[in-house]
Amino acid sequence: MRRSEPMPGRVSALAASLVALVLSLHGPARAEPWVRHTIDASSRGADGVRLGDCDGDGLPDIVTGWEQGGVVRICFHPGEGRVRSAWPGVTVGRAPDVEDAVFADLDSDGRPDVVSCCEGGAKTVFAHWAPGGGGAAPRAAAGWTTEPFPVTEEREAWMYALPAQIDGAGGIDLFVGSKGPDASVSWLQSPLDGDARDLSKWRLHRLYEAGWIMSLEGEDFDGDGDLDLLVSDRKGSGAGVLWLENPGAASAAQRGAWEEHRIGASGEEVMFLRRHDFDSDGLTDIACATREGHLTLFRRLPGGGVRFAERRIANPAGLRHGKSLAFGDLDLDGAADLATSCRPDAAGQSCVHWQAFRWPPAEPPPAPFDLGGPEGSKFDLIELIDLDGDGDLDLLTCEEAANLGVFWYENPARQ
Repeated sequence: MRRSEPMPGRVSALAASLVALVLSLHGPARAEPWVRHTIDASSRGADGVRLGDCDGDGLPDIVTGWEQGGVVRICFHPGEGRVRSAWPGVTVGRAPDVEDAVFADLDSDGRPDVVSCCEGGAKTVFAHWAPGGGGAAPRAAAGWTTEPFPVTEEREAWMYALPAQIDGAGGIDLFVGSKGPDASVSWLQSPLDGDARDLSKWRLHRLYEAGWIMSLEGEDFDGDGDLDLLVSDRKGSGAGVLWLENPGAASAAQRGAWEEHRIGASGEEVMFLRRHDFDSDGLTDIACATREGHLTLFRRLPGGGVRFAERRIANPAGLRHGKSLAFGDLDLDGAADLATSCRPDAAGQSCVHWQAFRWPPAEPPPAPFDLGGPEGSKFDLIELIDLDGDGDLDLLTCEEAANLGVFWYENPARQ
């Protein structure tokens, strides 16, 4: 080989550098916001996006509660070539003041049903039963029926539900959280005789006295094989991030106590949280948005017990009121990035951003990039998911105040 010819290793390094340069010029790092595609704008007050495959086609569908519209709707993924237009959808039922909706196969028939949580005057958790049959059956509004869980009726301002197998028996159970007077984290126990369709047989077990529940996530923190519960509590004397220790399936079934373990952010107005392994050590770490001008990061410490070290990073663009966050490789460099949504402090501010994320966090933090532009102000959960099948992660969310509805921002990394 002549001396002037590059060595193979140098060629690889040069190619990698060129790829990085191209992505920096044309990928998601560019300054302009990503293109927004509306999925559903048929009602008012879209309040959350939860994912599941409702029609069995292998593509992610979306269920959303529309708070001001008082309806629960499913949007069906239309196929990768048609995701940039409005998606086909169905209203599965009415739910006044609905705050959350999630897929859950309550009766174990292989067809996802929907559970909705309502606050306001309703203060009830509802089951929306899927129609029988396969194929296009879930898309027929006439096939869906709605019933309240009697034990939840007019009881608490329900905010969030998490389907989970808790007692090791019967069908799927539900963790539920609420806000305001007499708020709680509780669990709804599916009937042990398997008759989940008889909602009068479901039992409610109170686990924790709450202020305002934002997030419920399942995680086996103590490694004993059962599902513990990670919680962000926004208000009250217990505000902060904590986990509740599952006493074991047999004890849980007998209404055994779940021990409370505080993680941190005590007294802070915490919002949605995410689990993510910051340092790739195999341990689950936690990040939580707050309305205190920063995100709070909890790195799980190695060794015995369940211990966390807490630190903060500033919200992007100096915004005070954080809302949601998600981790994913947005610029295709092989490392996770951080996407966030916030509430604006003044009219015209951009609320959805992304930035590089490394552990330990850099000081000062990396510059954030405006992902969403100035439209919208009250965003909910954000999900990073490749909706158009082009190999990069798009951002899915909804917006309640400006009635942007349910939509996704298209990652330009592959363009």
